[in-house]
Amino acid sequence: MTADRPLKLPAVPDRLSIRDHVAQALRAALIAGRLRPGTVYSAPQLAAQFGVSATPVREAMLDLTREGMVEPVRNKGFRVTELSRRDLAEYVGIRELIEVPTVGEVARSADSARLEELRPVAQEIVAAARAGDLVGFLEADRRFHLALLELAGNRRLVETVAQLRSHSRLYGLAGLAESGQLIESAEEHEVLLDLVLARDAAGAQACMRTHLGRLRTQWERGGGSPAE
Repeated sequence: MTADRPLKLPAVPDRLSIRDHVAQALRAALIAGRLRPGTVYSAPQLAAQFGVSATPVREAMLDLTREGMVEPVRNKGFRVTELSRRDLAEYVGIRELIEVPTVGEVARSADSARLEELRPVAQEIVAAARAGDLVGFLEADRRFHLALLELAGNRRLVETVAQLRSHSRLYGLAGLAESGQLIESAEEHEVLLDLVLARDAAGAQACMRTHLGRLRTQWERGGGSPAE
């Protein structure tokens, strides 16, 4: 896909509102690089491409603003958030400081039944990766990681990681998909879950460190979206 290719809105699933469906389509366009970092887009401009009114597009863009994906520009529209590789590496570095020791804590203390509840989500991540569904991958990945961290019992920690993910979630996935590493990354979720269930705290921590390191490596190789 090129950044100049017109956007289209797929058929709306019954379970989603127009607003939610537009938000999903915008996320997909952002991940694929069809909405360029640093560029300002107006709601009417995007609405014309999607074939809907400007209102659900504007509402969807406000949702993406809260997620850190775009920022409002007064009287013009919304600018796609532009971050450097250094910014993104710092975000992932903070996540490593939080998530690596936390999965070790979860491995030592979490209830096995509650951990097993994450198995379908881990499988959903793999299915999305194999289908090349980056938006589906991101959503299932978010649910898995935040639910796993919740088992440590610290709500503020989960909120902090959710915010960090909002800033960094757009970048690197397309490169991982192109290189074939996205499926490998997806399968690590089940490996991580098995290690936690086995009460292997050291193994779970090592797996999480490797898992988070994939995006960092992708950015360093220049396969992601961000500029220097």
